[in-house]
Parts: sequence; C-alpha cells; structure tokens
Amino acid sequence: MNGERFSELQGGITAVRGVRAAGVHCGIKKAKPDLALIRTAEPSPVAGVFTTNRVKAAPVLWCQKRLQEGRRLSAIVVNSGNANACTGLQGLQDAEKMAQLTAAAVGCPVEETFVCSTGIIGRTLPIDRIAWGIREAAARLREDGGPEAARAIMTTDTVPKEAAVAVDVEGRRVHVGGMTKGAGMIAPRMATMLGFLATDAVLQAADLQALLVEAVDRSFHCITVDGDTSTNDTVLCFATGKAGGPPLHPGAPGWTTFREALVEVTRTLAKKIVADGEGATKLVTVQVAGAPSPEAARRIAFGVANSPLVKTTFFAQDCNWGRIMAAIGASGVDVDPEAIDIRIGEVPVVSGGVGLGSEAEEAAHKVMTLREFVVAIDLNLGEGAAVIWTTDLGYEYVRANVTYRS
Repeated sequence: MNGERFSELQGGITAVRGVRAAGVHCGIKKAKPDLALIRTAEPSPVAGVFTTNRVKAAPVLWCQKRLQEGRRLSAIVVNSGNANACTGLQGLQDAEKMAQLTAAAVGCPVEETFVCSTGIIGRTLPIDRIAWGIREAAARLREDGGPEAARAIMTTDTVPKEAAVAVDVEGRRVHVGGMTKGAGMIAPRMATMLGFLATDAVLQAADLQALLVEAVDRSFHCITVDGDTSTNDTVLCFATGKAGGPPLHPGAPGWTTFREALVEVTRTLAKKIVADGEGATKLVTVQVAGAPSPEAARRIAFGVANSPLVKTTFFAQDCNWGRIMAAIGASGVDVDPEAIDIRIGEVPVVSGGVGLGSEAEEAAHKVMTLREFVVAIDLNLGEGAAVIWTTDLGYEYVRANVTYRS
C-alpha cells in the first residue's frame, strides 16, 4: 500500500467504525466456515456493482432490487459452498428467506438486508442449516470479527483476503476497509467475485455509487484468472458516517484523497485475488503502452492476459515471446507488427517486432522464475495505456476444477 498517504490497518471490514461481523460453520461445507454476517450500527447508504452474466443468481437479483428501491443497508448475509444460482423460484424464495432470517436475528427491516451466495451452481440451499448459522453468527457479531467473516466467504480461495487503510480527510481520520473472495471464474466484466467494502466517511448513496464504479474499474476490472464471469459476482460498498463532518461530494475538499483511498483498498484486494488464483504460481502485470486509445490498450492487455498459450508460457517460465505477439495480433486492434517492443521485467526481448536472440530470452527466463514479474508491451502508435494483472496456467488449475464438486 501507499505508505506515504495511507496508513494500513488490520481488521478488514471491521477496521471501519460502526461495523461488526462474524463468521461460522453451519454445515453447507463439510468442515470449514461457510456463513458470514456483517452488521452496521445504523442504516447506511449503499452502492453496488454486479455481474454482467445474463444468468444471475437469486441473491444478485435480490440485491439489485434493494438498490433500485433506494434502500439503505443494515446487514449483509453471505453463504459459501452453494451459489443459489439456476435454482428457479425456490432459489428466489430462499434468498428472501435468508434476508428474513437475518432481519429477525439482528433486528432490522428485511428491506435493509442484502444477501450474497457463492459456491456450486444448481443446488438448492440447505435453508434449515443456514437458519441456524444466521442465529449463531448474529450472537457472535463483534467489532473485530472481520477476519472471521473473510474466512467464511472463501470457496476455492487458499487464504482470506482483507485490506483496510486510514487517511486524513480535511482534519478527520477516515477508515476504508473491505474483504473479498475469488480465485476462479475471475474476468473483468463486473464484479469478478464477491467483495464487501465499508467506510466511516459521510457520503450520499449517489456519490458512493459513482465512487464505487470508478474504483471497481481501476481495480477489479483489471484482473483476470481464467476469463470466466460468474453468475454471482457482487461488490457492495456502504458508508456508516461515523467519521462525522459534512458529506463528501465531488469538488469538496478531501474528495480526491478519499477517492484514492477507496481505490487503494480495492486495488489491494484485486491483486490478492490474482495472487491466489486457482493453481497460480505467478502474479503477472501486463502493461500496454503506445496504443491508439486506452480502450485499444485494454483490449490488447486482456488478449495477452487471457491467452491460455501465454499463461502456460508463464507457468513454464519460458520466454516464448511469439505467443505474446500472436495474442496482440489476435486482439482485433489494428497494430503495426514492425513497431512492437516487448520487455520481460527490464529485459528487452522484442524490438520492432523482431526477437533479440537467445541471450535476451535466457535473461528473461531468469526474470520469469520470480513469483511476480512484468510483461511490458509498447505498440509505439499513440498515447493509450492499460495495466492488467493475471496469473499463469498450470496443472493445479485443472486439478482444482475437476475436483471442485467432489
């Protein structure tokens, strides 16, 4: 994190004043925690961004409706191990039932309860087990419960993912915190996973929505593991207002500082998702410069980042730059092959579209043995640029997905 501007905090989402959380095991999974609950001290303005997949899980539809109604947020309930997707009318009823059970357990209106699910598609929820879990989680809510909740939303994740910062905004100490889950079905068409963000700044819902959309575009929209977009992808962000002071809004003193703090948290969480990608052994930053436009740069960056051939090259630690050139050409962007330069880390491997020889490839191989490295592409055509984070693709990705339901 940017230590010059932001102070890193522990506690994830519960680093924010006015937020309590808990995580429990209720029996959806065999042994691991599988239900999380987040509670706000007071009804809070909320924003949301959701999957663009046309097949949307019942909880996504529930949350979208609450936002369309202009509701505030008092509680979020999340189960893992079961997506409650492609479950028909029963799934819609179960999502509503989760909201009702949560509202009763924490004492808030059902319309202020947001519901999320993640896990296997096509199975109905064990609602009796979930009912017990909601009651248990409500009894365990506490101000340091963020890490427990972060662990309860994991599916194929190997580690919980949290981030929080404090920042001075016009003389007030403001906190931004969050948690996310995601390791597979990660593609940049929003929201790429489940993510929950909170701040104690004072904000109106419309301004918070604008901030969230921008933050997501600069973070969660810049990652890819396998190019797949889930049915359940959701990011929710709420503002408890416990920092006090006048509402932040565009043009107000401190707006830019707060906006960058939110981006800092979302970007940290996004990179943690890629670092924990299913079977991943590499975190690769794909940088594209010199493109005709930012959109063209982004398209090329994702073409490289999503290419199975390129990703297996990363896994092999092999400077097979021809695959990168092929992915650039397959992106659909009008490029000049004879103008393309490519670096692996600080090692030039292609100049003017032509490889620089075996010594350059050997030097690049040494860079690729690192856990993290950069692939820098310069098209030398314009000012457009983009940065995308991706993973390699190896044996463990296949193993994780062929054994997912067993």
